Formats: sequence, C-alpha cells, structure tokens
Amino acid sequence: MPKMKTKSGAKKRFRLTGTGKVKSGQAGKRHGMIKRTKKQISDLRGTTVLCESDAGIVRQFLPYGSR
Repeated sequence: MPKMKTKSGAKKRFRLTGTGKVKSGQAGKRHGMIKRTKKQISDLRGTTVLCESDAGIVRQFLPYGSR
C-alpha cells in the first residue's frame, strides 16, 4: 500500500499534543483590533485546543501526526 499524504496546509497550521488533541492558533486576530477590548486581545494570545468535532476533521488531514 502507498503511504497516505498529509495535507500541506494542515501541517503548517496545526500540531498534535501528546494526548492527541489538536492545537491551533487563536482565531480573530488578523484585523479590526481597534474595535476589540484589551481583554479580548490578551485572551486571544497564543494557541488553543480545537473542539472535538473540528479536531476530527483535522486528524484526517494529518494521518501520521504533525512533526
């Protein structure tokens, strides 16, 4: 059997944790910062763990995990 291919867009955007959860960057930080509160901006820093329904889709794109 040939190897499955990893989606190259997904490997740049998502990482798997040790327990198999999917980490991604926070959404909502690209533009429009002037209308967001300071609390919203600080809460959106760093990464977050995807919900299980979204994580299942991403795991199909990363058959061998990410890095």
